[in-house]
Amino acid sequence: MTQVVLRDNEEIESALRRFKRQVSRAGIFQDMRKNRHFETPLEKEKRKAVARQKQRFRQNTSYK
Repeated sequence: MTQVVLRDNEEIESALRRFKRQVSRAGIFQDMRKNRHFETPLEKEKRKAVARQKQRFRQNTSYK
């Protein structure tokens, strides 16, 4: 769980920036997006297959 404690004489904006940075580093937004909808095993496998194809395409089309 991400938590930010206000320091002495600290502005809310800077504490909010620290909180956003910690949430980003912890990967909470990515996890939230991933679990937003239920995904069947078939959909999951299709998504992973597309990701593998994209990765292979990126590796084969590197500029030299």
